[in-house]
Amino acid sequence: MTEAEVAALREDLAAAFRITAQMGWSESVGNHFSAAVSDDGKQFLLNRKWQHFASIKPEDLMLLDADDADVMNRPDAPDASAWTIHGTVHRQCPTARVIIHCHPPHATALATLADPRMLPLDNNTARFFNRLAIDQGFGGIADEAEEGLRLAAALGNKKTLLMGSHGVTCTGPTVAEAFEDLYFFEKAAQTLLLAYASGQPLNVLSDEVAEKTARGWDDYRGMSYAHFDWLKSQLPPLA
Repeated sequence: MTEAEVAALREDLAAAFRITAQMGWSESVGNHFSAAVSDDGKQFLLNRKWQHFASIKPEDLMLLDADDADVMNRPDAPDASAWTIHGTVHRQCPTARVIIHCHPPHATALATLADPRMLPLDNNTARFFNRLAIDQGFGGIADEAEEGLRLAAALGNKKTLLMGSHGVTCTGPTVAEAFEDLYFFEKAAQTLLLAYASGQPLNVLSDEVAEKTARGWDDYRGMSYAHFDWLKSQLPPLA
């Protein structure tokens, strides 16, 4: 990437943190977003350890190398779980250019169910039909190398990973597209949980209609850029 492209990527990734905080999806000073800057995905931007999402500026983002064995031995080392998840996924899945991981309330609640599938009930839930990976091997805070490898394998060729008893990870070629999947996944999880809470039988779409609906979203890819640009325009300036 050129210097100008990296600078623009820093701007978008920093904005994504602040938008997430505005939406109430940040969690204390934890959770992490990253974006690859090299063709192989191994060099990537990541938020610093324990910096609140609402305060993150483009220049705050660290530039890391997924093959750097000494990164965790430095005074400015990233959060251990961030390195485990993002370092491993960027190393193993170079097509996952942007990785957004957080714990929004409805997605996380869905992740705690014994059956956390995203059932296709409407446009938003069907968006993820056959496009969602689910990992139910939760073993505590993801700060061990084996956990990162398992999560990378679970993601496979999907873009979105629901992490059982944990949260959600959305990936994409750009910050706008990854964030749009996070936005719609949280809305979809809310719809599904409300439908469950009604106690009424669910009107689950047929596989044929669900797949048609999921494919139909491809024609609306440009929505992500328009939506993200508007969300960025609403951010207050940082001091």
